[in-house]
Amino acid sequence: MSLPTSTRAAVLRVHGRPLTIEELPLPAECEPGAALVKIGCATLCATDVHLWSGAMSLPGMLPMVLGHEMMGTVEAVGPGTVDALGRPVEVGDRIGWSESVCGHCYGCTVLRSPVACANRGYGFLQRSDRWPHATAGLAEHAYVTPGALKVVLPDDVKDTWAAGAGCAVKTVLHAFDRAGGIRPGSTVAIQGAGALGIVATAVASLGGAGTVITIGAPDARLETARRFGADVTIGLDGQATDRVAAVLDATGGRGADIVLDFAGAPGVGAEAVDMAAWGGRFVVVGSTGPRPDPIALGTIMGKELTVLGSLNGDVGDYHRAVEFLRTFRGRFDWDELFGEPVGLSAASEAIESMSRLEQIKAVIHPWKD
Repeated sequence: MSLPTSTRAAVLRVHGRPLTIEELPLPAECEPGAALVKIGCATLCATDVHLWSGAMSLPGMLPMVLGHEMMGTVEAVGPGTVDALGRPVEVGDRIGWSESVCGHCYGCTVLRSPVACANRGYGFLQRSDRWPHATAGLAEHAYVTPGALKVVLPDDVKDTWAAGAGCAVKTVLHAFDRAGGIRPGSTVAIQGAGALGIVATAVASLGGAGTVITIGAPDARLETARRFGADVTIGLDGQATDRVAAVLDATGGRGADIVLDFAGAPGVGAEAVDMAAWGGRFVVVGSTGPRPDPIALGTIMGKELTVLGSLNGDVGDYHRAVEFLRTFRGRFDWDELFGEPVGLSAASEAIESMSRLEQIKAVIHPWKD
Protein backbone atom coordinates (compact mmCIF):
# COMPACT_ATOMS: atom_id res chain seq x y z
CA MET A 1 0.00 0.00 0.00
CA SER A 2 1.40 3.39 -0.93
CA LEU A 3 1.50 5.82 1.95
CA PRO A 4 0.18 9.37 1.75
CA THR A 5 2.74 12.13 1.35
CA SER A 6 0.46 14.86 2.70
CA THR A 7 -2.70 15.25 4.77
CA ARG A 8 -5.64 17.61 4.99
CA ALA A 9 -5.71 19.48 8.27
CA ALA A 10 -7.63 22.31 9.91
CA VAL A 11 -5.01 24.94 10.76
CA LEU A 12 -5.31 27.77 13.27
CA ARG A 13 -3.50 30.82 11.87
CA VAL A 14 -5.22 33.67 13.73
CA HIS A 15 -6.76 33.40 17.20
CA GLY A 16 -10.52 33.69 17.18
CA ARG A 17 -10.78 33.25 13.42
CA PRO A 18 -12.04 30.23 11.42
CA LEU A 19 -9.59 27.41 10.87
CA THR A 20 -8.22 27.02 7.34
CA ILE A 21 -8.16 23.68 5.55
CA GLU A 22 -4.65 23.06 4.28
CA GLU A 23 -2.44 20.27 2.95
CA LEU A 24 0.46 19.50 5.26
CA PRO A 25 3.41 17.27 4.35
CA LEU A 26 3.89 13.92 6.04
CA PRO A 27 7.28 12.29 6.72
CA ALA A 28 8.50 10.05 3.94
CA GLU A 29 9.15 7.27 6.43
CA CYS A 30 8.63 6.52 10.11
CA GLU A 31 11.52 6.82 12.53
CA PRO A 32 12.21 3.97 14.95
CA GLY A 33 9.46 4.07 17.55
CA ALA A 34 7.14 6.24 15.45
CA ALA A 35 3.89 5.53 13.61
CA LEU A 36 1.73 7.10 10.94
CA VAL A 37 -1.96 6.87 11.76
CA LYS A 38 -5.20 7.58 9.97
CA ILE A 39 -7.16 9.63 12.47
CA GLY A 40 -10.45 7.95 13.28
CA CYS A 41 -11.73 10.48 15.76
CA ALA A 42 -10.72 13.64 17.59
CA THR A 43 -12.65 15.06 20.51
CA LEU A 44 -12.30 18.68 21.54
CA CYS A 45 -11.78 19.96 25.05
CA ALA A 46 -11.80 23.37 26.69
CA THR A 47 -8.07 23.74 26.06
CA ASP A 48 -8.75 23.68 22.32
CA VAL A 49 -11.31 26.45 22.82
CA HIS A 50 -8.83 28.51 24.88
CA LEU A 51 -6.10 28.03 22.27
CA TRP A 52 -8.45 28.97 19.46
CA SER A 53 -9.70 32.09 21.21
CA GLY A 54 -6.25 33.20 22.35
CA ALA A 55 -7.06 32.88 26.05
CA MET A 56 -4.11 30.46 26.05
CA SER A 57 -1.30 31.65 23.82
CA LEU A 58 2.42 30.98 23.63
CA PRO A 59 4.90 33.10 21.65
CA GLY A 60 5.46 31.72 18.18
CA MET A 61 2.87 28.96 18.48
CA LEU A 62 0.99 29.73 15.26
CA PRO A 63 0.24 28.26 12.80
CA MET A 64 -0.84 25.09 14.52
CA VAL A 65 -3.26 22.18 14.27
CA LEU A 66 -5.58 21.86 17.25
CA GLY A 67 -6.71 18.63 18.86
CA HIS A 68 -4.85 16.62 21.52
CA GLU A 69 -7.57 14.03 22.21
CA MET A 70 -7.40 11.60 19.31
CA MET A 71 -7.01 8.03 18.18
CA GLY A 72 -6.35 6.36 14.89
CA THR A 73 -5.52 3.27 12.87
CA VAL A 74 -1.86 2.57 12.16
CA GLU A 75 -0.88 2.77 8.49
CA ALA A 76 2.91 2.58 8.92
CA VAL A 77 5.37 1.99 11.76
CA GLY A 78 9.04 2.53 12.28
CA PRO A 79 11.40 -0.22 13.44
CA GLY A 80 10.89 -1.33 17.02
CA THR A 81 7.69 0.61 17.63
CA VAL A 82 5.94 -0.71 20.73
CA ASP A 83 3.25 0.64 22.99
CA ALA A 84 3.70 1.63 26.64
CA LEU A 85 3.17 -1.99 27.73
CA GLY A 86 5.80 -3.30 25.33
CA ARG A 87 3.31 -4.70 22.83
CA PRO A 88 4.37 -4.37 19.18
CA VAL A 89 2.45 -1.67 17.32
CA GLU A 90 1.48 -3.07 13.94
CA VAL A 91 -0.23 -1.84 10.81
CA GLY A 92 -3.98 -2.05 11.32
CA ASP A 93 -3.86 -1.55 15.09
CA ARG A 94 -6.08 1.07 16.68
CA ILE A 95 -3.96 3.16 19.00
CA GLY A 96 -4.32 6.09 21.32
CA TRP A 97 -1.40 8.03 22.71
CA SER A 98 -0.38 10.36 25.46
CA GLU A 99 1.76 13.43 24.94
CA SER A 100 5.41 12.91 24.01
CA VAL A 101 8.25 12.87 26.54
CA CYS A 102 12.01 12.89 26.07
CA GLY A 103 12.95 10.21 28.61
CA HIS A 104 16.26 11.81 29.59
CA CYS A 105 15.56 15.11 31.39
CA TYR A 106 15.50 15.65 35.17
CA GLY A 107 11.71 15.19 35.30
CA CYS A 108 11.83 11.92 33.37
CA THR A 109 14.84 10.38 35.10
CA VAL A 110 15.24 11.83 38.59
CA LEU A 111 11.64 12.70 39.40
CA ARG A 112 10.46 9.73 37.33
CA SER A 113 7.35 11.65 36.34
CA PRO A 114 6.50 12.03 32.64
CA VAL A 115 4.22 14.93 33.60
CA ALA A 116 7.36 16.80 34.73
CA CYS A 117 9.23 16.25 31.44
CA ALA A 118 11.07 19.45 30.48
CA ASN A 119 10.49 18.65 26.81
CA ARG A 120 6.94 17.38 27.19
CA GLY A 121 4.95 18.00 24.05
CA TYR A 122 1.44 17.73 22.71
CA GLY A 123 0.39 17.61 19.10
CA PHE A 124 -0.87 21.16 19.47
CA LEU A 125 2.56 22.43 20.56
CA GLN A 126 3.96 21.52 17.14
CA ARG A 127 3.85 24.32 14.56
CA SER A 128 2.25 23.11 11.36
CA ASP A 129 4.85 24.86 9.19
CA ARG A 130 7.73 22.88 10.73
CA TRP A 131 8.65 19.21 10.64
CA PRO A 132 6.87 16.91 11.41
CA HIS A 133 3.94 19.28 10.62
CA ALA A 134 0.95 17.01 11.36
CA THR A 135 0.91 15.63 14.89
CA ALA A 136 -2.49 16.76 16.19
CA GLY A 137 -6.07 15.55 15.89
CA LEU A 138 -7.74 17.91 13.42
CA ALA A 139 -6.18 16.20 10.44
CA GLU A 140 -6.81 13.15 8.32
CA HIS A 141 -3.42 11.69 9.28
CA ALA A 142 -1.05 12.28 12.18
CA TYR A 143 2.56 11.42 12.73
CA VAL A 144 2.93 9.84 16.18
CA THR A 145 6.50 10.65 17.19
CA PRO A 146 8.86 8.18 18.89
CA GLY A 147 8.47 9.95 22.24
CA ALA A 148 4.67 9.80 22.16
CA LEU A 149 3.56 7.09 24.57
CA LYS A 150 1.20 4.79 22.70
CA VAL A 151 -1.45 2.30 23.79
CA VAL A 152 -2.93 -0.40 21.58
CA LEU A 153 -6.67 -0.07 22.15
CA PRO A 154 -9.09 -2.87 23.06
CA ASP A 155 -11.61 -3.63 20.32
CA ASP A 156 -14.58 -2.90 22.60
CA VAL A 157 -13.57 0.70 23.37
CA LYS A 158 -15.30 3.16 21.07
CA ASP A 159 -13.28 5.69 19.11
CA THR A 160 -14.82 8.64 20.97
CA TRP A 161 -14.08 7.07 24.35
CA ALA A 162 -10.47 6.36 23.38
CA ALA A 163 -9.99 9.93 22.19
CA GLY A 164 -11.64 11.52 25.23
CA ALA A 165 -9.56 9.35 27.55
CA GLY A 166 -6.46 11.03 26.12
CA CYS A 167 -6.98 14.23 28.11
CA ALA A 168 -10.33 14.67 29.85
CA VAL A 169 -10.58 11.31 31.61
CA LYS A 170 -6.89 10.83 32.38
CA THR A 171 -6.74 14.37 33.80
CA VAL A 172 -9.56 13.55 36.21
CA LEU A 173 -7.98 10.28 37.35
CA HIS A 174 -4.63 11.99 37.87
CA ALA A 175 -6.33 14.72 39.94
CA PHE A 176 -7.94 12.18 42.26
CA ASP A 177 -4.55 10.49 42.65
CA ARG A 178 -3.06 13.85 43.59
CA ALA A 179 -5.84 14.25 46.14
CA GLY A 180 -4.88 10.94 47.73
CA GLY A 181 -8.08 9.18 46.70
CA ILE A 182 -11.53 9.30 48.26
CA ARG A 183 -12.20 8.21 51.80
CA PRO A 184 -15.45 6.20 52.01
CA GLY A 185 -18.36 8.42 52.97
CA SER A 186 -16.49 11.69 52.42
CA THR A 187 -17.93 14.74 50.68
CA VAL A 188 -16.54 15.77 47.30
CA ALA A 189 -17.29 19.17 45.73
CA ILE A 190 -16.57 19.54 42.03
CA GLN A 191 -16.26 23.01 40.54
CA GLY A 192 -17.20 22.87 36.86
CA ALA A 193 -19.77 20.92 34.89
CA GLY A 194 -17.89 20.47 31.65
CA ALA A 195 -16.52 17.13 30.50
CA LEU A 196 -13.93 16.98 33.29
CA GLY A 197 -16.42 17.96 35.96
CA ILE A 198 -18.96 15.38 34.82
CA VAL A 199 -16.36 12.62 34.60
CA ALA A 200 -15.08 13.65 38.04
CA THR A 201 -18.64 13.39 39.32
CA ALA A 202 -18.78 9.79 38.09
CA VAL A 203 -15.36 8.98 39.58
CA ALA A 204 -16.34 10.42 42.97
CA SER A 205 -19.63 8.53 42.95
CA LEU A 206 -17.96 5.25 42.05
CA GLY A 207 -15.10 5.89 44.49
CA GLY A 208 -17.25 5.77 47.61
CA ALA A 209 -18.02 9.41 48.29
CA GLY A 210 -20.96 9.87 50.62
CA THR A 211 -22.07 13.11 48.98
CA VAL A 212 -21.05 14.40 45.55
CA ILE A 213 -21.69 18.07 44.86
CA THR A 214 -21.29 19.44 41.32
CA ILE A 215 -21.21 23.18 40.74
CA GLY A 216 -21.55 24.71 37.28
CA ALA A 217 -23.72 25.70 34.35
CA PRO A 218 -25.80 25.58 32.24
CA ASP A 219 -28.71 23.69 33.76
CA ALA A 220 -28.57 20.98 31.08
CA ARG A 221 -25.05 20.07 32.20
CA LEU A 222 -26.13 19.91 35.82
CA GLU A 223 -28.87 17.50 34.76
CA THR A 224 -26.19 15.39 33.09
CA ALA A 225 -24.11 15.58 36.27
CA ARG A 226 -27.03 14.18 38.24
CA ARG A 227 -27.20 11.23 35.86
CA PHE A 228 -23.49 10.74 36.42
CA GLY A 229 -23.80 10.53 40.19
CA ALA A 230 -24.18 14.04 41.62
CA ASP A 231 -26.24 14.07 44.81
CA VAL A 232 -26.40 17.87 44.88
CA THR A 233 -26.03 20.35 42.01
CA ILE A 234 -25.48 24.08 42.39
CA GLY A 235 -25.87 26.59 39.59
CA LEU A 236 -23.99 29.82 38.97
CA ASP A 237 -26.93 32.21 39.14
CA GLY A 238 -26.17 33.53 42.60
CA GLN A 239 -23.11 34.99 44.28
CA ALA A 240 -20.05 33.12 45.49
CA THR A 241 -21.36 33.33 49.04
CA ASP A 242 -24.55 31.57 47.90
CA ARG A 243 -22.58 28.67 46.47
CA VAL A 244 -20.45 28.35 49.59
CA ALA A 245 -23.59 28.44 51.74
CA ALA A 246 -25.18 25.72 49.60
CA VAL A 247 -22.15 23.44 50.07
CA LEU A 248 -22.13 24.06 53.81
CA ASP A 249 -25.87 23.34 53.96
CA ALA A 250 -25.41 20.07 52.05
CA THR A 251 -22.65 18.97 54.43
CA GLY A 252 -24.22 19.85 57.77
CA GLY A 253 -22.01 22.92 58.08
CA ARG A 254 -18.70 21.00 57.80
CA GLY A 255 -17.80 21.74 54.19
CA ALA A 256 -16.37 19.42 51.55
CA ASP A 257 -13.52 17.04 52.35
CA ILE A 258 -12.21 17.35 48.79
CA VAL A 259 -12.76 20.30 46.46
CA LEU A 260 -11.59 19.95 42.87
CA ASP A 261 -11.43 22.93 40.52
CA PHE A 262 -12.22 21.84 36.97
CA ALA A 263 -13.56 25.28 36.02
CA GLY A 264 -10.58 27.63 36.13
CA ALA A 265 -12.88 30.64 36.34
CA PRO A 266 -11.97 33.77 38.29
CA GLY A 267 -12.77 33.41 41.96
CA VAL A 268 -13.04 29.63 42.14
CA GLY A 269 -9.98 29.37 44.36
CA ALA A 270 -11.42 31.66 46.99
CA GLU A 271 -14.72 29.77 46.87
CA ALA A 272 -12.92 26.45 47.17
CA VAL A 273 -11.08 27.29 50.39
CA ASP A 274 -14.27 28.77 51.86
CA MET A 275 -16.33 25.64 51.11
CA ALA A 276 -13.63 23.16 52.16
CA ALA A 277 -13.93 21.31 55.46
CA TRP A 278 -11.31 21.58 58.20
CA GLY A 279 -8.38 19.41 57.12
CA GLY A 280 -9.76 19.23 53.58
CA ARG A 281 -7.94 19.03 50.28
CA PHE A 282 -8.22 21.47 47.40
CA VAL A 283 -6.95 20.32 43.99
CA VAL A 284 -6.36 22.95 41.30
CA VAL A 285 -6.85 21.42 37.86
CA GLY A 286 -8.72 23.89 35.68
CA SER A 287 -6.55 27.01 35.70
CA THR A 288 -5.28 27.89 32.22
CA GLY A 289 -2.94 30.82 32.63
CA PRO A 290 -0.85 33.05 34.88
CA ARG A 291 -3.75 35.32 35.91
CA PRO A 292 -3.59 36.04 39.67
CA ASP A 293 -6.48 34.73 41.73
CA PRO A 294 -6.64 35.94 45.36
CA ILE A 295 -7.03 33.25 48.01
CA ALA A 296 -7.25 33.79 51.77
CA LEU A 297 -4.04 32.30 53.13
CA GLY A 298 -5.40 32.71 56.63
CA THR A 299 -8.28 30.39 55.76
CA ILE A 300 -5.88 27.78 54.38
CA MET A 301 -3.83 28.03 57.58
CA GLY A 302 -6.80 28.11 59.94
CA LYS A 303 -8.46 25.10 58.36
CA GLU A 304 -5.14 23.28 57.85
CA LEU A 305 -6.04 22.74 54.21
CA THR A 306 -3.87 20.89 51.72
CA VAL A 307 -3.68 22.67 48.36
CA LEU A 308 -2.44 20.64 45.41
CA GLY A 309 -1.83 21.34 41.75
CA SER A 310 -2.62 18.69 39.15
CA LEU A 311 -1.45 18.91 35.55
CA ASN A 312 -3.07 16.55 33.06
CA GLY A 313 -1.56 13.06 33.45
CA ASP A 314 0.74 10.55 31.81
CA VAL A 315 0.40 7.37 29.79
CA GLY A 316 -0.36 5.38 32.94
CA ASP A 317 -3.31 7.66 33.59
CA TYR A 318 -4.32 7.28 29.95
CA HIS A 319 -4.28 3.49 30.16
CA ARG A 320 -6.32 3.60 33.36
CA ALA A 321 -8.73 6.06 31.73
CA VAL A 322 -9.40 3.67 28.87
CA GLU A 323 -9.98 0.83 31.33
CA PHE A 324 -12.19 3.05 33.52
CA LEU A 325 -14.51 3.85 30.61
CA ARG A 326 -14.51 0.22 29.57
CA THR A 327 -15.23 -1.11 33.06
CA PHE A 328 -18.10 1.23 33.89
CA ARG A 329 -19.80 1.47 30.49
CA GLY A 330 -22.78 -0.37 31.96
CA ARG A 331 -23.10 2.16 34.77
CA PHE A 332 -22.90 5.41 32.81
CA ASP A 333 -23.79 6.38 29.25
CA TRP A 334 -20.43 7.78 28.16
CA ASP A 335 -21.87 8.57 24.73
CA GLU A 336 -23.89 11.32 26.39
CA LEU A 337 -20.70 13.36 26.70
CA PHE A 338 -20.09 13.53 22.96
CA GLY A 339 -21.72 15.65 20.27
CA GLU A 340 -22.75 14.67 16.77
CA PRO A 341 -19.62 14.05 14.67
CA VAL A 342 -18.69 16.61 12.02
CA GLY A 343 -15.94 16.78 9.44
CA LEU A 344 -12.87 19.01 9.26
CA SER A 345 -14.73 21.69 7.35
CA ALA A 346 -17.08 22.16 10.33
CA ALA A 347 -14.35 22.12 12.99
CA SER A 348 -14.47 25.91 13.44
CA GLU A 349 -18.21 25.80 14.07
CA ALA A 350 -17.71 22.94 16.54
CA ILE A 351 -15.15 24.94 18.53
CA GLU A 352 -17.39 28.01 18.57
CA SER A 353 -20.29 25.83 19.71
CA MET A 354 -18.19 24.57 22.62
CA SER A 355 -17.23 28.14 23.51
CA ARG A 356 -20.97 28.85 23.89
CA LEU A 357 -21.33 25.76 26.13
CA GLU A 358 -23.66 24.13 23.59
CA GLN A 359 -21.72 20.86 23.57
CA ILE A 360 -19.85 19.02 26.30
CA LYS A 361 -17.36 17.50 23.87
CA ALA A 362 -17.43 18.16 20.14
CA VAL A 363 -16.40 15.26 17.91
CA ILE A 364 -14.46 15.59 14.66
CA HIS A 365 -14.34 12.77 12.14
CA PRO A 366 -11.72 14.08 9.69
CA TRP A 367 -12.93 11.80 6.90
CA LYS A 368 -16.57 12.80 7.21
CA ASP A 369 -16.28 15.71 4.71
